[in-house]
Amino acid sequence: MSIASKGDAVSVHYTGRLQNGTVFDSSANREPLSFTLGDGNMIKGFDAAVHGMEIGQEITVTIPSVEAYGEKREDMMLDIPLDQVPPHIKPELGMELSLQNQAGQPVPVKVVHMDDAKITLDANHPLAGEDLIFDITLVSIG
Repeated sequence: MSIASKGDAVSVHYTGRLQNGTVFDSSANREPLSFTLGDGNMIKGFDAAVHGMEIGQEITVTIPSVEAYGEKREDMMLDIPLDQVPPHIKPELGMELSLQNQAGQPVPVKVVHMDDAKITLDANHPLAGEDLIFDITLVSIG
């Protein structure tokens, strides 16, 4: 039987949930997720979990935040003075916006605080700081 190894093209079905049981993503009712093991396109812990699996094998793995999307970083919290917010944007708590980084690429942010002088934007990944639980089934190799 084939065992998933670094460099293999693999397909998996998965369900990802938080510690409280909330499902944040799933391949149910979709095509399986396909990727190349070890190419750096998957979160480190997910990639490591699939390595060594056999076709048809099902596992449940808990991936600590440091092997997923990292810890929440204080340097990813941005205070923007209200007079620098474009006039066409009416910020509200929870609103999702997009900024551009120095390379001109979009960076999603969320309004997490507002007061009379500023808004605070969180540029952390929405799953940063979360330990993630995945149910994974290896569908194919190759």
